[in-house]
Amino acid sequence: METTPALKAQHHLTSHDNLTTLQSHILAEEAKYPNSTGTLSWILSAMSFSAKMIASKIRRARLNDVLGSLDSDNVQGERQQKLDVIANETLLRCLGSRAGVAIVASEENEEPIMLRTETEGDRKYVVLFDPLDGSANLDACGAVGTIFSVLRHDRRVMPVERSVLQPGVRQVAAGYILYGSSVVFVLTTGTGVDMFVLDPSIGAFLEVEENLRIPTKSKNYSMNEGNRKSFPTGYQNYLDWAQSNGYSSRYAGAMVADVHRILLKGGVFLYPPTAKAPKGKLRLMYEANPMSMIIEQAGGKSFADKQRILEIQPEDLHQRTSVIMGSPDEVDHVLAQL
Repeated sequence: METTPALKAQHHLTSHDNLTTLQSHILAEEAKYPNSTGTLSWILSAMSFSAKMIASKIRRARLNDVLGSLDSDNVQGERQQKLDVIANETLLRCLGSRAGVAIVASEENEEPIMLRTETEGDRKYVVLFDPLDGSANLDACGAVGTIFSVLRHDRRVMPVERSVLQPGVRQVAAGYILYGSSVVFVLTTGTGVDMFVLDPSIGAFLEVEENLRIPTKSKNYSMNEGNRKSFPTGYQNYLDWAQSNGYSSRYAGAMVADVHRILLKGGVFLYPPTAKAPKGKLRLMYEANPMSMIIEQAGGKSFADKQRILEIQPEDLHQRTSVIMGSPDEVDHVLAQL
């Protein structure tokens, strides 16, 4: 009997050919914990839905005339892009429909938003996010992203702000969505890092990398060297060392895009202190903590100067920090110069 092409293809299927969606991955992780209520799964599902909505808005941004900035600044003192506001509202609406979310905090809002005061034990969550990292790139079709962090909410802690101000080691989940040539969802719940890509034909995120590991070393660094003269001496020394040792520079101007490349190809991402921003510029709660959790779960390192970022006790919701994160050997090279 002649073997048909379909039977031949079926014969060659391996475990690597299995199609795992983000939703099925979330449910499989939930099943590992018999006492799970499914609350976190619902929150991650909301992030997935938000990502699809934001991706759709970005694809049609020029056609719908939502590129460019508004005549207003956000709480950070930065000019808001139209899509910043749209992405922020999308996330607030999607997370607001999830009963397990007690508090949301956004880079675009001055104060955290208390969604629910009623409780179901202590298994309520706080979700923090940067709705659209690198939004200034949008007019030039540059890559942008959404970053998020999930913490447990202890209703006994008052005022509300104190429940939000937790160090990064207490995150129960973190992730980012990169809107580029494809829409990529990278997620960790504390047991490794998994990567999913949106298949627009079926509207689902499909797993493309399981237990992603960052290369231990790679001669690449990513930073804005325009402020080099105002960097502390140690960072300038590192740049001299890297350039004399054949390192390449790659900088996209969006943390999500730069860190994603380093996660896959190795290297180090740096955002040093400067004369204008002596404590650093990136937001600890919205950017540095979630990205640090991802990098560490993938086998990398993440520091603010010589302090591990995930161990920093935040004092303010919009606290800034310097950042050194990436391949362990490359981070060590930077720290050796500080």
